[in-house]
Amino acid sequence: MAEGSRVRALLPAAGRGVLAGLAGVAVMTAVEKVEQAVTRRPDSYVPARTLLTLLGRHPGDDDRPPAWNHAMHWGTGATLGALRGVWAAVGLRGAQAHVAHTVVRLATDQTLENASGVGAPPATWPRDELVVDVLHKAIYSVVTGLVAERLVEPRLQSRRGRTSH
Repeated sequence: MAEGSRVRALLPAAGRGVLAGLAGVAVMTAVEKVEQAVTRRPDSYVPARTLLTLLGRHPGDDDRPPAWNHAMHWGTGATLGALRGVWAAVGLRGAQAHVAHTVVRLATDQTLENASGVGAPPATWPRDELVVDVLHKAIYSVVTGLVAERLVEPRLQSRRGRTSH
């Protein structure tokens, strides 16, 4: 397949990935709400404060803007869902892709939160907060991956480069 047509073929995969990412966010959010009902853990507004900071605003640590929280939550999920759709198209699928995507999701959140100065590195968090965050992001990534793999055929999987030389 020619390079230009290959790139054009990835666009629908990315679009379907956005849908998969939104499904992943929906499931992650539902699971979070159940977890919060059981553990009594409050909502985090770090995503909202991160987005506002990235947009040039300066929210305080006490600011709790729910609309901005949802914008960051769903926007990040959709964006990284597009990536997962592309992965599905090129043959990056299954359990290894789910794990890799979980790492990408966590790394994206942490990069934005720490680069903006809103968040602290996970190594400084209480263990229970870290476990909860990783589990929720893993749920997002597995659901996103399963939906993406259902919506996107691996038609662009390459057979080149199977050896190191």
